[in-house]
Amino acid sequence: MSDLPETPLRVVGVNGSLQTVSKTGALLDAVLATIGDRTSVDLRRIDLATIASGFAGAVDRTQLSVEVEDALAAVEEADVLVVGTPVYRASFTGLFKHFFDFVEQRALVDTPVLLTATGGSDRHTLTIEHQLRPLFGFFQALTLPTGVYGSSADFADGRVASPDLLARIDTAVDRSLPFVLQRVRPTVPARW
Repeated sequence: MSDLPETPLRVVGVNGSLQTVSKTGALLDAVLATIGDRTSVDLRRIDLATIASGFAGAVDRTQLSVEVEDALAAVEEADVLVVGTPVYRASFTGLFKHFFDFVEQRALVDTPVLLTATGGSDRHTLTIEHQLRPLFGFFQALTLPTGVYGSSADFADGRVASPDLLARIDTAVDRSLPFVLQRVRPTVPARW
């Protein structure tokens, strides 16, 4: 890319899987690696399964563990978010939604967000459009044009194995980086 940033992009991946090893994590890793191949990045991956005990029972941000507060700060200060969730009953996981319930309402205004999801079959592909995109629309985030969905058949030995899924990842990143590299945060977020 021609307009590479002078300082690395702070790219934060959020894995909404309830398992520490998962197809969602493998997809997230592949997307993060592809971004890292294209531009200078400072990567951080947050696995909600490993920090769940610090927020799963909380109803107020003051009840969160230090580890969860640190993860939220990383999300709120990211230059780019890459979020991923397994599809559970036609939507994101409850743990994924609960984590984002604690994100400050205007912290993600115009933050580029690349949406990813995994599921047992291709029948759940539209979860990205019907569940994830509206969630980040609430935050006035800039959901990037191409989401990435992977079904069980796209993975082998804990990694992305499908050439078609790898091509979709390349396309999503290539279409997203021009938005990311030209992004300007507003001085005053829109109020509603």
